[in-house]
Amino acid sequence: MNRRNFISSTGLAGATLAFSGGGILAKEANSELPNIVYILADDMGYGDVSALNPESKIHTSHMDRLAKEGMIFTDAHSGSGVCTPTRYGILTGRYCWRTRLKKGVLYGYSEHLIDPDRMTVASLLKEHGYNSACIGKWHLGWDWSKANGKKVDFTAPVKNGPNANGFDYYYSHCGSLDMPPYVYVENGKVTAQPNRETENKDSQGFWRKGPTGSDFVHEDVLPNFTRRGVEYIKKRSATGSPFFLYLPLPAPHTPILPTEEFKGESGTNPYGDFVLQVDWSIGQIVKALEESGVADNTLIIVTSDNGCSPRADFDELAEFGHDPSYIYRGYKADIYEGGHRIPFIARWPRRVKPGTECDDTTCLTDLLATAADIVGEKLPANAGEDSVSMLPNLLGTAKGPLREATVHHSINGSFSIRRGRWKLALCPGSGGWSNPRPGKTKGLPPVQLYDLKNDIGETRNVQDKHPEVVKELKDLLEKYKREGRSV
Repeated sequence: MNRRNFISSTGLAGATLAFSGGGILAKEANSELPNIVYILADDMGYGDVSALNPESKIHTSHMDRLAKEGMIFTDAHSGSGVCTPTRYGILTGRYCWRTRLKKGVLYGYSEHLIDPDRMTVASLLKEHGYNSACIGKWHLGWDWSKANGKKVDFTAPVKNGPNANGFDYYYSHCGSLDMPPYVYVENGKVTAQPNRETENKDSQGFWRKGPTGSDFVHEDVLPNFTRRGVEYIKKRSATGSPFFLYLPLPAPHTPILPTEEFKGESGTNPYGDFVLQVDWSIGQIVKALEESGVADNTLIIVTSDNGCSPRADFDELAEFGHDPSYIYRGYKADIYEGGHRIPFIARWPRRVKPGTECDDTTCLTDLLATAADIVGEKLPANAGEDSVSMLPNLLGTAKGPLREATVHHSINGSFSIRRGRWKLALCPGSGGWSNPRPGKTKGLPPVQLYDLKNDIGETRNVQDKHPEVVKELKDLLEKYKREGRSV
């Protein structure tokens, strides 16, 4: 493949380069390829992070510290308002609506979604000497073995999991923490056979009835993944070789189960307490990087897969003066900003200026192109079709907007496209769970156009006043669909 030097491509002059079997190596010590740690919270709203929301009633000290020592992206977005499509985009740099999954999400028994032949962040980095691990919620399907073609055989190997997509190691559960089966899978093997069925019908602690492994305790899943993430960092740091840790946390998604030491700590409700526990988990990962002596050369990204879920109980949180969506309309599943505008914090002491802020539009599909830029790789035509490198923004060298436009998708498959100040939604309502919900939009225009520069709350649909903008954005979206790529 075509490789180019990371130093020269980012304008960092003065490096002397040498070619080696593993790719390009820079002789200067400070040009070593960075470790990359990507922490993905589940259903955490933009307004839940106190560094982003001055009115937040939840004090997220660990994320606030990362923000102080790194860069905040104030206009970052997931490609979808729900879990699976966003996760597909993060790893492949491609919008999920280009796959068989046109709406909704996968479930715990769903077959694999990512084609094993498709480039992912993990497979790209593997070619450049990285060891990659996925520890946490996968939610991209894998192939269970079936006894007699029907019932899952938990003693048999699991196929087409993260190992098939470039990860050297994985320890995960398949769906969300409220989706059976409730078993851990480590490198294709169930770690403990189901010995019971569990269910929780409580609104916030909800999970569906299903087989549960003897080592699987819902309340301990977040701490377990955190412990294993810390262990992986310490182990890989000792080798001196670069690593990529993808840590998709199962929280603060339902079931909302803060452990005893966090109950009541937020001063709000159990959801607020669970956000604090997520913040603690992030702090544990940062501590492990620092204690291992690799923090200075590690790019750590903290973000969320979509907006906050109504399971958090917005009405109850409002009584405490807290809004997980901050100033944005809607929440998880929606086409509105609250559905897909998400927290995004990046710290990389050797490269990212501390205490900085970026207001350029960024999408979670941009990780693949960014990783390629870091290692000096040119993406082939059949990879990263919707991925733009955010490295110029991280380094502060960008001369203008990096993305032409960004496409969003709601849970029911509705599209929106954003370019600059304009956002066009090709549906009459939320396309998701907030009002006006699908099926209850009688009398509303079939499309919505918002001027986010003057109306960030999406309160005034101006589609009738700017038909030329509506046409331009519709045509651009059709072009992206027709050509199979947006970059």
